[in-house]
Amino acid sequence: MKEDFLHYLWKYKKFNTLDLHTTQQQLVTIHHQGHYLELSGPDFFNAQITIGNQKWAGNVEIHIKSSDWYAHHHERDQAYDSVILHVVWEHDAAIFRLDNSEIPVLELKNYVDKSTLNNYQSLLTPKSWIFCEKELKAIDPFVLQNWQERLFFERLERKSQLIHELLIKTNNDWECVLFRLLGKNFGLNTNGEAFLQITEAIPFSIIRKESFEVENLECLLFGTAGLLDSDKEDNYYKDLNFRYYYLLHKHQIDNSHTIPVAFFKHRPDNFPTIRLSQLSNLYHLHQNLFSKIISLNTVQQVYDLLQIETTTYWQDHYNFDKQSPKKNKRLSHSFIDLIIINTIIPLKFAYAKSLGVENAENLIQLLSEVQAEKNSILDKFTSFGIKSQNAYDSQSLLQLKNEYCTKSKCLECAIGVDLLKTKGVF
Repeated sequence: MKEDFLHYLWKYKKFNTLDLHTTQQQLVTIHHQGHYLELSGPDFFNAQITIGNQKWAGNVEIHIKSSDWYAHHHERDQAYDSVILHVVWEHDAAIFRLDNSEIPVLELKNYVDKSTLNNYQSLLTPKSWIFCEKELKAIDPFVLQNWQERLFFERLERKSQLIHELLIKTNNDWECVLFRLLGKNFGLNTNGEAFLQITEAIPFSIIRKESFEVENLECLLFGTAGLLDSDKEDNYYKDLNFRYYYLLHKHQIDNSHTIPVAFFKHRPDNFPTIRLSQLSNLYHLHQNLFSKIISLNTVQQVYDLLQIETTTYWQDHYNFDKQSPKKNKRLSHSFIDLIIINTIIPLKFAYAKSLGVENAENLIQLLSEVQAEKNSILDKFTSFGIKSQNAYDSQSLLQLKNEYCTKSKCLECAIGVDLLKTKGVF
């Protein structure tokens, strides 16, 4: 038994409400069960309940056992003096407010239908991957589609947190935020944080000023990444090195520390040298990139805008001093898809929200044109009958697994709630 199950029972009145009595045999009538806050303080706010002959308005606290009140030290917290009813599964101790008045207790186990309890226990019986894996195919498509949209925007809210933090740091400079966000996502998982720090270490005003020469952008990014710190015979390396120290002096940039980047376990096309060169070229070719990205409405428009490759030197190099077969190292569609998912969609969402503009349908449509990601989580969902047709589907399922299934938050999940109340599913 977990408290979230009791929260579910109380929130949806999944128990016999016709003849309720407190443990002291006072009749209980629920006019309104209150609002589920999920914050500090009592669980349900502003409930309206008649106990005996007295109608009360106040808060409801829920525990497995009455004695949990003391285990959680509520007797020391004035916020709990407003509790009008203590709802528990098992009553094992009398509970008193700070003024020593006893709080009425409703013991729920006497009023819950056995089938509801069996469904709950069956739902939370451990499976090989997630609790409801065998029942996923039975979910009403309408329930799944509505929940999918909620999951998608929950994930967007989480991703936009970094954008809000960057806006504060940059005094609401959206162009600068885009540069830093692109930096992070060009670095992928391994170098993402390092690339973010690199873009933060270079004032964006300097990126604007030096964008007319791509080598100047390259040297700034490479130098900040510590890739220009050794002696090499390579002429291009020497040129970037000279430019870097010249620009440091020109712009009075502090280079007292560099941000190391990783090559290990990367495919050559994802080496930091290649990604930093592509990022340099992007800002060399496109000024006012933020306004261009905000105006894009289709995936094809994004592909057209991001037809970006490395500078000439990196067409036959992956590292300085080591020549390789010549290859046009252009951003692939699969890489651009990741940029759409992790940069463009969250940025459009955050920007529209800052303006008070509704763009939910546009975001869903745009992401529906992007191929679904491929990973072990999505493969598992596919094996249980839930296949991602596009990135909108896959992003929703990743949010479901990471924020609900993994954390066993079944009773906060629309799928779990639907399975729990559906007869004959288990």
